[in-house]
Amino acid sequence: MAIRAPAENRKRTGAEGAAENAVMICAAANELRDNDIVFVGIGLPSLACNLARATHAPNLMLIYESGTIGTRPDRIPLSIGDPALVTGSLMVTPMIDVFQLLLQRGHIDVGFLGAAQIDRQGNINTTVIGSYDKPQVRLPGSGGAAEIAAHAKRVLVVTKLDKRAFPATVDFITSPGDHVTRVITDKCIFDRENGELVLSALLEGVSADEVKASVDWELRSAGPLPTVETPSASMLQTLREISGK
Repeated sequence: MAIRAPAENRKRTGAEGAAENAVMICAAANELRDNDIVFVGIGLPSLACNLARATHAPNLMLIYESGTIGTRPDRIPLSIGDPALVTGSLMVTPMIDVFQLLLQRGHIDVGFLGAAQIDRQGNINTTVIGSYDKPQVRLPGSGGAAEIAAHAKRVLVVTKLDKRAFPATVDFITSPGDHVTRVITDKCIFDRENGELVLSALLEGVSADEVKASVDWELRSAGPLPTVETPSASMLQTLREISGK
């Protein structure tokens, strides 16, 4: 993670607020190293991984649960069944081989996931909001996320910060948080220390108090809080190109 010394807190302008998503995605991309083998979730994780591959990690090995290995899509895929994942990939294999021969045998360096809810222990919910029997919202479910969370060497999560999305305890544990190492949001970054998410860095212009008000537990800080470095103009331009915006 690229960081620099803390800046004085100040009110964010509308332009700064609009840029938070871009900073979040760039910060997530910067977590990946060249030659990492990454099991990629759809959505923000896919965008961050493809940004990393297009910038500082050209040899990133992207694997999607539909069975594409060494994926190099020419546009951001809409789902794991998107044909864009097949074009240019090194290999297309049955889904069972991706999970049994690669993931469960310990060959995946990074699992990159999203979350509808994530709690103080790093547990992820993508199943239901509310009670399982009578949910307020029925979500897509696990897909391969539970296996990725359990077997990847380290798990990164990227999601927007909101009190509803960061309860003390998730409504349903879809994916265990044991291997979650870092959570990147549009306002801050959390690290998991001693089984609990702690605040470790802030986006520019965001205060620790603002973050603490956006989670539903008594949030601790990892120490002096650095500020996430503003992405370079070239990285932001690449992000616009690959996202089509």
